[in-house]
Amino acid sequence: MLRFQPPGFGHKVINTSLGKTVYYTQTAAPWLDSDTENLPPLLFLHNFGGGASAYEWSKVYPAFAATHRILAPDLIGWGDSAHPVRDYQISDYLTTITEFITQTCRQPVTVVASSLTAAFSIRLAIQQPELFKNLCLVCPSGFDDFGQGAGRRLPLPIINTPLLDNIIYGLGAENEIAVRNFLESFLFAEPQRVTQEMVEAYLASAQQPNGKFAALAFLRGDLYFDLSLYIQQLTVPTVFFWGEKAQFTSIKLGRRLRSLNLNAIHEFYAIADTGVLPHLELPAVFTGLLQNFV
Repeated sequence: MLRFQPPGFGHKVINTSLGKTVYYTQTAAPWLDSDTENLPPLLFLHNFGGGASAYEWSKVYPAFAATHRILAPDLIGWGDSAHPVRDYQISDYLTTITEFITQTCRQPVTVVASSLTAAFSIRLAIQQPELFKNLCLVCPSGFDDFGQGAGRRLPLPIINTPLLDNIIYGLGAENEIAVRNFLESFLFAEPQRVTQEMVEAYLASAQQPNGKFAALAFLRGDLYFDLSLYIQQLTVPTVFFWGEKAQFTSIKLGRRLRSLNLNAIHEFYAIADTGVLPHLELPAVFTGLLQNFV
C-alpha cells in the first residue's frame, strides 16, 4: 500500500503476537527532521470492510505531520500487514492495537479512529486510560449497539458455507466494479467524490493473500458488540464526528451513544452531506474540524 501514501511518508514494521504490522509515518522530506521522533504521537486507525487499510486516513494526516509523529497502521488482516489464517475475534484487535501503541508511543497518544476501530479504541481507553491523551472518533459503533445489529447484510449460513465464502469475497471485494459500487453506494454520500485512486487503493488491499479472513469475520459479525454497555465507563476526553448521511450507523445512533456519557464526550460534530467516512469524502472539512482537538 506504500504507493498510495502522500509524499514524505514511508512504512515501518513492528511485530505483534499475530504477526507483522506495517505502519506509515514520516520518513523523508519535507516532514522528517531530527525532532520528528520526539513529537507527540498521533495514531490513525482505519475502519473495517473489504479493502480497508491506512489509506483511509491518507488525505488527513499530512496536515499534522509538522507538529506530530504520524502513526497510521494497516491493522492485522488488512493492507500490507500480516494476514494470519484464523477466525478473527475482538480480542485479536484489542491485543494487537495495544501492542502497537506500547511499542511505538512513549507518551499518551491521541487516537483518531473510525467506526468499529473507534469503538475498540473506547474499550481500550477504558481498560488502560494511561495510554491515551484523547480520542477523536468518527461514527464509533460496535455494530450491535443497544442490541440492534447494524452491519450484517447476508445470512450466516451463506457466509459460512465452504467455497461460497470465497465466491462472496471475490464478487464483493476483489474486483474493481464491486469496490467502486461499495464506496459509492454504502460509504460515501455523494458517489461522484469516489476517485480512481480510492478504488485502486481499496482493491489493492482486498487482493492481498488471505485478505478474506478478516473481512469475512467482520461480515459475519464476529467482531460486533454493544458499545452502549461500555461507553459510560469512558473517562478519556473524547469528541465524536458523524457523517449526517452515514449508512448502517445513523447520526441518531451517534447522538444516543453520546448522551450516555456527556462528561467524557465533550463535543459532537455532524458533518453535512457525508457518509460514514467524512475524512475520505471531504478531507479538507474534516481536517479543519480535527485541528481543534489535535
